[in-house]
Amino acid sequence: MLYQLLYLLRDYWSGFNVFRYLTVRMVLAAFTSLFLVLYFGPRFIKAMQRLKHPDLLDFHASKYGTPTMGGILIVGAVIISIILWADLSNKYLLLALLSLVWLAVTGFYDDYTKYIRKQAEGIRPLVKLVSQVSLGLVIGLVLFLGPFQFGTTIHPPFFKEIIWNMGIWYLLLVIFVLTASSNAVNITDGLDGLAIGSVLMVAITFTFISYVVGNYGFANYLGLAFIRGVGELSVFCASLIGASLGFLWFNAYPAEIFMGDTGSLSLGGSLGVVAILTKQEFALFFAGGVFVIEALSVIIQVASFKTRGKRVFAMTPLHHHFELHGWPESKIVIRFWILAIIFALFSLVTLKIR
Repeated sequence: MLYQLLYLLRDYWSGFNVFRYLTVRMVLAAFTSLFLVLYFGPRFIKAMQRLKHPDLLDFHASKYGTPTMGGILIVGAVIISIILWADLSNKYLLLALLSLVWLAVTGFYDDYTKYIRKQAEGIRPLVKLVSQVSLGLVIGLVLFLGPFQFGTTIHPPFFKEIIWNMGIWYLLLVIFVLTASSNAVNITDGLDGLAIGSVLMVAITFTFISYVVGNYGFANYLGLAFIRGVGELSVFCASLIGASLGFLWFNAYPAEIFMGDTGSLSLGGSLGVVAILTKQEFALFFAGGVFVIEALSVIIQVASFKTRGKRVFAMTPLHHHFELHGWPESKIVIRFWILAIIFALFSLVTLKIR
């Protein structure tokens, strides 16, 4: 809450008045988390190199020795940035922060089990799923029964007048969006820079969306649901941008560190919560198109093999399919980034085409 302290000094110098502006705090949050990751990154990587390294696929054998659990660095930078530049009394921000920490703890437990307790399989998938569903249920109940007066409506894209009131079924939507986004990012985290680069695109998109939805003039102009106070999430998303950029510096090919479940589960889940709180769940589906494709490739592969006994892809998630077809890793990642940019731009276009 450094910004509030600085803002109190405006009576002594009018220049401190800038800290009341959301845009200023967004920029400061982004640069703070970026600086923290870049500064502590080399030290963190050196510390993590002492741990057992993750088991890798045969065609990734050259990466053996690369440390993991880099999500600790990302989440830590975001939390510090939020404490400094965000309004911690904002109820929407607290829910986003809860989701980040909750899933980071879940992911850390999995990483800890693998690389410190030396249990190669980590925690059971069911444990992760229970954690995700429990978080979704908590957030859904808070929105449904708490003092938010949030409503249970969803707003499909392209149509201004169509609003669906889901009632009690809204709880299932919250659970699904959070769980799906968390697992989709986790699935995508298989190549150097692929997941964090795609997260960066989605974070940029929702920085803009949360700012617009929290501004009555912009929301009214675009025909979006105005949600008072949700603009503070733009500071949260901006801190994700900075931390993602910083981590990409070390995670770009050839990666010096992997984010592990600590990062992938928490980043995916928190972006899902931001989409819920801004009532832009469909925008997340479009903006996170790379994550959707990766997750669908796994679902299609499993369904095809169980029903037909045949595989559709050489290997899933989809990025491994292209690897086995001879595509260089860097080419796959850059092309997926291009797709992520296209999906992000399309999601923003859907805000206007109504």
